[in-house]
Amino acid sequence: MKTCRIFLITALVLTAFGVRAQIVTPEHEARARELVSQMTLDEKLAYIGGYNSFYLRAVPRLGIPEIWFADGPQGIRIDSQSTLFPSGMALAASWDRTLAHRTGAGIGQDARARGIHVMMGPGVNIYRSPLCGRNFEYYGEDPYLAGETAAGYIEGMQGEGVMACMKHFAGNNQEWNRHHISSDIDERTLNEIYLPAFEKGVRRAHVGMVMDYYGLLNGVHATENRYLNIDVLRHRWGFKGIVTSDWEATYTTINAVYNGLDIEMPKGWLLDPQRMKELVGNGVIDERIIDLKVQHVLQTLFSFGFFDRAQKVETIPVRNPLSEQAALDVERGGAVLLRNRDDLLPLTRGKVVVCGPNSELVAKGGGSGEVFPFVTSTVAEGMKKNLGRKLRFGYTPDLWKTDLDAFYADPSCTVRGATAEFFNNPDLEGEPVHTEVVHRIGYKGWESPVPGVVNPDNYSDRYTFYFKPEKDAVLYFSAGGDDGYRVLVDGEELIEQWSGHPFRQKEGYKEFKGGRTYRIAYEHFDGGSEQETMFRYADYLNDPAFIEAVRTADAVVVCVGYDWYLESESWDRPFALPEGHLRCLETILEHTDKAVVVINSGGGVEMAPWIDRTGGVLMAWYQGQQGGDAIAELLTGKISPSGKLPFTLEKRWEDNPVYDNYYPNTDQVKEDNPYKRVEYNEGVFVGYRGYERNGVEPLFPFGFGLSYTTFDYSGLKAEAAGDGEFIVSFDVTNTGRYDAAEVAQLYVGDVESSVVRPAKELKGYEKIFLKRGETRRVEIRLDEEAFRHYDCIRRDFVVEPGDFDLFVGTSSQDIRLKTRINVK
Repeated sequence: MKTCRIFLITALVLTAFGVRAQIVTPEHEARARELVSQMTLDEKLAYIGGYNSFYLRAVPRLGIPEIWFADGPQGIRIDSQSTLFPSGMALAASWDRTLAHRTGAGIGQDARARGIHVMMGPGVNIYRSPLCGRNFEYYGEDPYLAGETAAGYIEGMQGEGVMACMKHFAGNNQEWNRHHISSDIDERTLNEIYLPAFEKGVRRAHVGMVMDYYGLLNGVHATENRYLNIDVLRHRWGFKGIVTSDWEATYTTINAVYNGLDIEMPKGWLLDPQRMKELVGNGVIDERIIDLKVQHVLQTLFSFGFFDRAQKVETIPVRNPLSEQAALDVERGGAVLLRNRDDLLPLTRGKVVVCGPNSELVAKGGGSGEVFPFVTSTVAEGMKKNLGRKLRFGYTPDLWKTDLDAFYADPSCTVRGATAEFFNNPDLEGEPVHTEVVHRIGYKGWESPVPGVVNPDNYSDRYTFYFKPEKDAVLYFSAGGDDGYRVLVDGEELIEQWSGHPFRQKEGYKEFKGGRTYRIAYEHFDGGSEQETMFRYADYLNDPAFIEAVRTADAVVVCVGYDWYLESESWDRPFALPEGHLRCLETILEHTDKAVVVINSGGGVEMAPWIDRTGGVLMAWYQGQQGGDAIAELLTGKISPSGKLPFTLEKRWEDNPVYDNYYPNTDQVKEDNPYKRVEYNEGVFVGYRGYERNGVEPLFPFGFGLSYTTFDYSGLKAEAAGDGEFIVSFDVTNTGRYDAAEVAQLYVGDVESSVVRPAKELKGYEKIFLKRGETRRVEIRLDEEAFRHYDCIRRDFVVEPGDFDLFVGTSSQDIRLKTRINVK
């Protein structure tokens, strides 16, 4: 096995093009107050609402520049291409502060190359449940790990002169019914679990902007929640930056104005200038409140130098090799090896089959996770590039077919292909203006698909074809379109995105009975601008040659999981794998016990029903643009896996501590109450804290991840360092055959407390790279944060003097060293 190469790009290199972002100073505040005093009421009221979706308006007469925002946490989500980073969960799984900094710096450089001022990330909400559709953006279940990752990301980005916007403040732990769901969280739990990552982003990383979320906290929408936006953020943490709404997340005018919201995005709907001007005139809104909002914005812009320099840096390449390298390294360091039976991995010799619905796909989360990269690498492509002299492909199918030779254009099944019909309206109405038999479905361009006959815009098309298998068969379908498209089998929708949008694609799965004729239709409409249609299918599970290759292979790499249309903001997802992916996996497991399952996901997946029949499992997350190369390097042993789970993976969803507290769990006061209430009755016992308290054994514990080598821990010492701090040190030795990185984890438990506390909580970690036989002394400093808990009577954090246990290990369950200290 080759030595693991960790690509360390120093902060000096990453900030070569950057301008160091500044903390808001008294000088910035004074400068902003003076500028506010020169603005008219109309200018101020217009200024606190966005315009053109992702901008703050300029005020040319006062020299106030236009400010450009962009999504998102995994890269720049705009119409043009940019670096697609692995998902936030992959970054958290790396447990690597350097990678967090490099990710923020890389996205910051990509923003500077385009002239973008503010990036809408990172997302730092806590992972409570595997079902949350936005988990992939976040940093796991533990507030310490999430906070450390977030701080590094923010410092890296803002060090490049780009403002980070930390979101979604706070308690945004599900996407189901997100405009109307209230997270009802007691004060202690809120402060110990759901606020610390935000606090670290504000107090340590000095984030410039905080975004309120769509939902409610304790019955009050976040955009009008005084406790969040003023009591905690402004008064307790001393935040001097900008509080923004999420897009269309403002619900009232007066409450938003008086409870801490500075700007409404994407425009001033509730903070409508005319409406607010009338309220100011009536004395309902004090103009000084408006002044303060504008001042918050301007003083933050001053602190970033946006008034004093151009944001676009021409010397940064739009396709940035530093960003691309950082994205690749995140997947190398963040993929988690969960199973490796009989050391099947790394793959170094013999025949390998690569298959599965995601084998030729760069999967990514939906919404703000959708970035369009310059270059991609799938697992199939990565494996082809990384085969060694002794490792070769067996029969590996071409996954997707675009020809329609398996289908017929007529119900009597005599003519191969599909019958295409075109309509000069977007509704498939009336008689078609053109009909022909085609052998593939795929068009992209600005001109009419049938020049001189079909409109170039506002048209629709239908492709009808018939399938009559001789025996039972399974087909996977992949379809896409710009704008709307759908696939129907015997009139029932299998795939559907029937709305105006840029090109999107989805997958579907269907079992067919032998001897029966099925009518299949692909339908599409174009509403304007560029048009694109796409239809393809996969039938390899029906191929005897493929099954024989699986049966005789030395390893079968099966790529399954989710994609943007299943895991996304705006909706939650299931715990089990998608039906078609599960069917593919089950079919392969019927014929081999050497399957290595590569999973794309933003969180936990139900594995208990099938994992014992596999040879290996790799959590690849959403792997970013070149993740296929990284995954292949990991599978073939060019790099040893070093990622660790940033959450606990349950055997069953029912085992999760929040199972009874995730969807609405309280009676409504009135049947017509528009809000749904979720009481967080598990309290602080979320994730591993709850599994330990409840005595439930997970499938894999928090912090778990396998390596190709082994590590030994010894020599634990804990020494007082004054001011209530301790320095904890210990040795880690690479005792195996491979050079590799290890994540040493430090947990703290209060031996006796006046309140119920978790048995132990993560309070420190270090990721270190060790050559074979190498030993390194690890040193972790514990300060007050490691010992404190929130006192609801004092309404503040306290440290109770007494004994605390220190646990050092490779996961929350695999504890190698333990000692006890006394905190005065």
